[in-house]
Amino acid sequence: MRAFPVRLPSGQRYWTVLDEDLQVVPVADGFLRQQRFGRDGAESTTKAYAHAIALFLRWCARSSRTWQGGVEQLGLFMVWLAHAGPQASGAEAGGAGSAQVFAGPGSEPVRSPSRINAVLSAVRGMVVHAVAAGQAPAGLVPLLYEVAEDRDLPEQARGEDGRLAWRMRARHRVHEPETPVERAGDGDIVALLRACRSARDRLIVLLMARAGLRRGEVCGLRRGDMHLLADSRPLGCAAARAHLHVIRRESNPNGAWAKSRRQRSVPLDFLTVQAFDTYEFERMRVPDAAASDFVFVNLFRGPIGAPMRPDAVGELLAAASRRAGLDHPVRPHQLRHACASNIADAGSGIDVVADLLGHASVSSSQVYMHPDPARLRAAVDLVPSPREQAGVNR
Repeated sequence: MRAFPVRLPSGQRYWTVLDEDLQVVPVADGFLRQQRFGRDGAESTTKAYAHAIALFLRWCARSSRTWQGGVEQLGLFMVWLAHAGPQASGAEAGGAGSAQVFAGPGSEPVRSPSRINAVLSAVRGMVVHAVAAGQAPAGLVPLLYEVAEDRDLPEQARGEDGRLAWRMRARHRVHEPETPVERAGDGDIVALLRACRSARDRLIVLLMARAGLRRGEVCGLRRGDMHLLADSRPLGCAAARAHLHVIRRESNPNGAWAKSRRQRSVPLDFLTVQAFDTYEFERMRVPDAAASDFVFVNLFRGPIGAPMRPDAVGELLAAASRRAGLDHPVRPHQLRHACASNIADAGSGIDVVADLLGHASVSSSQVYMHPDPARLRAAVDLVPSPREQAGVNR
């Protein structure tokens, strides 16, 4: 079992799961197509789900279980998931019936709790979709969720057939310890900017670190999305001052994708606008880049003028981190986290953070509202002492 990308004649893409004979697994494919086209999910979402479901189906095949039987033994799958490394769980590790011995409980897990929970979430989604589509018995759902019935409700609130039920808490979940948001430090961002070898790369870093854009949103920007005048309202744009628009588009040839379905405008500061002007002069010196409507294009390696792929953003950050001498490479999302944390540390409310970052729910922004330790110290120092309150100087 392995995850595999699919490109449709329309140009749209999603990920599916193939079996050992390179045939599409129907139960997985139906769920992934629903996620991509029925629920308007991102291609990257189906990629993550496909890899997770492939892990589950691989475990079922190698332990001689059907996938329905695997759902009944999901606790065993969790143990395997936690302790089976790539040598045992990878697509090339062996076929059905192959046996490998690996360290179990008591040893250091090879996957984090968050990764295990993400895999379990994808498996639950596939099972529920299969039940709804008539591909699996309804009895599988209570194995995954604590199901509440309507017997405890008033008669007026019960279903006509008396069998109304709700899915409640998931039964299988690993405890995730609360950890602080992993963000890039301000010093690391300055070091990255100094290590960038082009104006284009500096602008990319600034858009993620000071505007909070995801890498897919950066690579999906079109030139018409950049409104850098002092006032664009006479041109029909309601937003004042310099800003950009994040717009979700279905057919970006570079695979860039704006995660949020809702279009949003993001204010830009003078530093970012100045960096864009510098980049424009750099881009003008590459004739093959003139025709592209994308903001960020390949300038230094082929195909020249083609829109940058999101993977290239991670590569340039890793290279800049090495040149800057950083202990660990800065990842694109760490820059976005830095932007959100700085906005929260500056005193902005959670609604502002949610709107600027394009979060559909403010709960996604809640992690940024935990104060920085320096802010906690400053808050304590600002409280006047009893002597100061009493007006005593000594």
